[in-house]
Amino acid sequence: MLVVAVALRDATGRILMQQRSFRAEHGGLWEFPGGKVEPGESPELAAVRELEEELAVRIEPEALVPVGFASGSTGGGKGPSRPLVILLYECSRWHGEPQPHEAEAIAWHVPRAIGALSMPPLDYPLAKALCSFLARKTI
Repeated sequence: MLVVAVALRDATGRILMQQRSFRAEHGGLWEFPGGKVEPGESPELAAVRELEEELAVRIEPEALVPVGFASGSTGGGKGPSRPLVILLYECSRWHGEPQPHEAEAIAWHVPRAIGALSMPPLDYPLAKALCSFLARKTI
């Protein structure tokens, strides 16, 4: 399964994280906004669609900067596990004010604090990749 995630970065450098619905797998944990890539859809267009659905913000595909990826497998006890790859993008330009349409909550965090959040397992390597990416970007 291919999934996209987006690190929305505001003008002060904070990253938007969302808290998963308590009714969902990994309920209550924090994650980068995003979701599954649909058949025939590019990862960038999936990111655009998912952020509009989840946060009511509009982004342009060219505003997405690839950061890294994490891979593993689905789990959660709902049927057999399947391979899972999450692609992480950074985006600092969007239209609209983020609203938690599908999440319990949203919050802005400084990048170095993201790894201390309770997150699904594959979000930890994504957070580490993001911090490395941002450190290279400021050099």
